[in-house]
Amino acid sequence: MNFEKSGEIFPNSFDFTDKPGKSQAELELSPMNLPHLPTPSPTELTAAQRAELAGLDLDAEILRLKKERNAVILAHYYQESEIQDLADFIGDSLQLAREAKASSADVILFAGVHFMAEVAKILNPTRTVLVPDMAAGCSLADGCPADKFRAWKAQYDNAFAISYINCSAAVKAESDLICTSSNAEKMVLSVPKDKTLLFGPDRNLGNYLMKKTGREMILWPGSCMVHETFSLKRLLALKRKNPEAKIIAHPECEPHILDESEFIGSTAALLKFVQNDSAPAFIVATESGILHQMKKAAPEKELIPAPPEEESCSCNECPYMRLNTPEKVYLALRDLQPELKMNESDRRAAELPMERMLALS
Repeated sequence: MNFEKSGEIFPNSFDFTDKPGKSQAELELSPMNLPHLPTPSPTELTAAQRAELAGLDLDAEILRLKKERNAVILAHYYQESEIQDLADFIGDSLQLAREAKASSADVILFAGVHFMAEVAKILNPTRTVLVPDMAAGCSLADGCPADKFRAWKAQYDNAFAISYINCSAAVKAESDLICTSSNAEKMVLSVPKDKTLLFGPDRNLGNYLMKKTGREMILWPGSCMVHETFSLKRLLALKRKNPEAKIIAHPECEPHILDESEFIGSTAALLKFVQNDSAPAFIVATESGILHQMKKAAPEKELIPAPPEEESCSCNECPYMRLNTPEKVYLALRDLQPELKMNESDRRAAELPMERMLALS
């Protein structure tokens, strides 16, 4: 597979080591110099915590603590169903960003991954922002270190960098504009055509946007560990077995999956499509946590998760999202820990491109 670089084709390996005349910044962007992304390790509960939790009605205790703390629970669609059912608001990244900004709660518990909690803190500097498990990262965010991103951007004259919201606050601070999968097309089209447009950290979303908008972009070579695992061969076999089912996909999926999809959209858009479309069944190519809300919204529809390459794994479940549990939600509200904190100068730098996005959305 290839990605476009200002009309030219470069391999996804992004390895410039055998190409003369390239800058040191380009050489440092070889995958061998990008961080290794290990399997996430959950924060384990202590024996004392497990003993205490064994006799608790967690749902009732979480509701009690929410009231005592004047807290709100925001949960992404990819969280496990129990957490979604405890949340005050469930949404995709754009919806959650808006809800975080509008919140009047003293405490925001963000049941998602680390960069999402950072967004809540960026937009709510005076509020306490909690993360049930601070190890809940993101392969896209972890694969795009701010120093590498800064060096990459510096290579290009008249550069304008749009960063997908699935990145760290430090990368947001180096960006000119943020986007989500819901508003990415609008954000790309808002940039003057005389700018050299950079897009990161998701190359698949970037490729999709180039096709949709006709704008050439230089793409950071990142991808989501969940959305790159879907098997085209197994997907097509599933479609043959269920010809009445429509394939729907998130634009973080690989191009060969998107080419077979009958609808492509953000998580919220996929949910709305299932609700409103007349098809009796859908093959859903995104993280499987969204199926919980789809089943609630359209109980009469058959929902089939798109298959990953490996039949024996749960690769269509984000291992980072699954680090959060109801037990950890309870402990976070009880102890007001783990709390996400941010240096104010860093927060202000990341806030500017976030506010530009919200103003344009």
